[in-house]
Amino acid sequence: MSRVQTVSKTRARGRNRPNRQGPAETGRFLTGKNLKIALCFLVAAGTIAIYSPVIGHSFIVLDDHDYVTANSHIHAGLRWSTIQWAFASTAAANWHPLTWLSHALDYQLFGLNPAGHHFDSVLIHAVNVVLLFLLLSWMTGRIGPSLLVAALFALHPINVESVAWVAERKNLLCTLFFILAIGAYGWYVRKPGWRRYLVLALLFAAGLMAKPMVITLPFVLLLLDYWPLGRMRGSAASVDGAPQMAFWRLVLEKVPLLVLSGASALITLYAQRAGYAVRSLNQFPLSIRIANADVAYGLYLWKMVWPARLALYPHAAIVPPSWQWMVSGLVLTGITLLVVIYRGKGYLAVGWFWFLGTLVPVIGLVQVGEASMADRYAYIPLLGVFVMMAWGLDDWAEARRVSAVWREIPALLALAALSFVTWGQIGYWDSDYDLWAHALAINERNPFAHDAMGSALLDPELGSKNGPQELNAEQRMDEAREHFEQALELRRQLAQQNPATYLPDMATTLNNLGNLDRMENRPQDAYQHYLAALEIHRQLERQNLERYRPDLATALNNLGMLEQSMGQEEDAEQHFQDALAIYRPLAEHDPDTFLPKVSEVLNFLALTEREEKRLDAAREHYEEALMIRRKLAQQDADAYLPYLATTLNDLGVLDGMQNRSSDAREHYEEGLRYYRQLAERDPEIYLRFEAATVNNLAFVEESEGRIDESRTHYKEALEAFRKLSHGDPDTYVNDVTRVERSLEGLEKKSASR
Repeated sequence: MSRVQTVSKTRARGRNRPNRQGPAETGRFLTGKNLKIALCFLVAAGTIAIYSPVIGHSFIVLDDHDYVTANSHIHAGLRWSTIQWAFASTAAANWHPLTWLSHALDYQLFGLNPAGHHFDSVLIHAVNVVLLFLLLSWMTGRIGPSLLVAALFALHPINVESVAWVAERKNLLCTLFFILAIGAYGWYVRKPGWRRYLVLALLFAAGLMAKPMVITLPFVLLLLDYWPLGRMRGSAASVDGAPQMAFWRLVLEKVPLLVLSGASALITLYAQRAGYAVRSLNQFPLSIRIANADVAYGLYLWKMVWPARLALYPHAAIVPPSWQWMVSGLVLTGITLLVVIYRGKGYLAVGWFWFLGTLVPVIGLVQVGEASMADRYAYIPLLGVFVMMAWGLDDWAEARRVSAVWREIPALLALAALSFVTWGQIGYWDSDYDLWAHALAINERNPFAHDAMGSALLDPELGSKNGPQELNAEQRMDEAREHFEQALELRRQLAQQNPATYLPDMATTLNNLGNLDRMENRPQDAYQHYLAALEIHRQLERQNLERYRPDLATALNNLGMLEQSMGQEEDAEQHFQDALAIYRPLAEHDPDTFLPKVSEVLNFLALTEREEKRLDAAREHYEEALMIRRKLAQQDADAYLPYLATTLNDLGVLDGMQNRSSDAREHYEEGLRYYRQLAERDPEIYLRFEAATVNNLAFVEESEGRIDESRTHYKEALEAFRKLSHGDPDTYVNDVTRVERSLEGLEKKSASR
């Protein structure tokens, strides 16, 4: 009789045979409940220890920007307004309110210190590991294989992406509720009742509200009905004598959960379409999706066995080489046939179809984003394969009477090897530079990684301890240009094969090159790159590709800023007006994302109109920008106070041009108040703005005859500019001279009175 046919008896015997279930001789104390508690502490401590380096890591711009560092609602902390937003928002092309609330709580506790955010992710992963061990040992009565599955889940390198990436908190949270929901189902099976079923449904709903990846839970519960619960007619004996049922009755029992799955699917599709994340069949034809899904299934299995070259995987948007999908197809077919042949081993069928089924939402048949596959997608699915391996090896060892020592030594060696690889993989998530350097080391023809590396090099705060901090600013820019140019060349080649997918990416790289040109004071090169990007977006607009309209607005705004700096005010104004016409309707639909863009364009447009001496039009746009930025600063002062202060200062200049000295003084005083707050926190950035604003205020006070106030503020401006000139005399020497002359003139005026 096979193992799967004697589950209940094995469990009953196992309670009196602790050595059968656990490691070799454990002593009297480490038996039964005490053994489980000790093992829980062991796997939790091991998990936290192996992932401890992430606590020293920084945020990653990719997605962490949207989820934490630049999200004003998250910065509000855990308050009623945040809860309302979390349940209503489809930001980041997802509806996952519990994930948002988790990040809001972390921000309330830790602010923008990444250590706390990372630690909580590690902690949730450790809790998932412990719960998985307890769940499997409770449902099957077998501690040994349950412990091995939990250890593989804890230490496998493919799970690093889920744990080390703050934005993947959603993956950890949904798995937490997924495991708890399965536990609630086992509880319900032992004594069916609506209250227990309600607990199950609520936990499932919570999982869906963390990430819709767990949409397949009803399918997973049907698998567990076959093994180890034994509720399906024709399967092994049921747990604790629970009656077996026909398949259709078990499906009927899952209908309320299927309704939740259906609702989640509709909400997710809406959110992803609203966020322009779903790719069209024109971009990714069905033949490409099917072939990529087939190859991805095989690669997940291969990376489980040989976890090397783990990175972020861009989608080539072409059919993979025939040998890849043929080999993968043969492997999948072969394993499926073996599972059918050995269907008496219930864990084989359950584990295999768990793997195949739980990957369906993310296998790429509905293409979301640009990834062909992702390590994080394997977080739940590979549990099925781990179960196949652990129970299969345990049964094999039992049949051959392999001693406990010879079972444990290979397992410990394998886990040690996985831990070593995981430790190294964790290091690649230290910063953006490390992440993209690793991605390019794996595949130097990855245009997305080249683009991201170029951006990382241009931001000194994103540097690695061993990376770009060793380069000076000029070297960083040179290296960034090399990466942008490589990305452009690769995308140009890909666009020849699939223009619908890669033309927009070409425009992104052209825009990055234009930004770099401006930083290096190469206006003509920037102009050509911006024009090329704009032409691509105009072409996409003619094809009615709505998802690229925000990128078109960005290209228009960038070109307008460049033209403004080149003195081409008329062209700049037209491009700002065109950008504004795109951003306004987008802001009505998604104010969180696009209201800041509206205010930015309004401010630039007003500056252009001011230079053209169209002062009334400039005032109208400044005041609208001011209204928006006041609102944004109330939501998130850290993010938007600098922009509010900028508009106040600009409006003060306009007031002066229109001889509205009282209004100018009020605007300068308010702006100065904000700049002082900012300069206290970060003088290196904001002291120069504080100095300029206090100088402007002194000038207005002088014109109003407020001599004492003007003298005080001129002296304050002079002190600030002298302090700045110590660090950069070439930049600030003229400011020092100008304020000294203003102060001298004021003293002469005062003396003449």
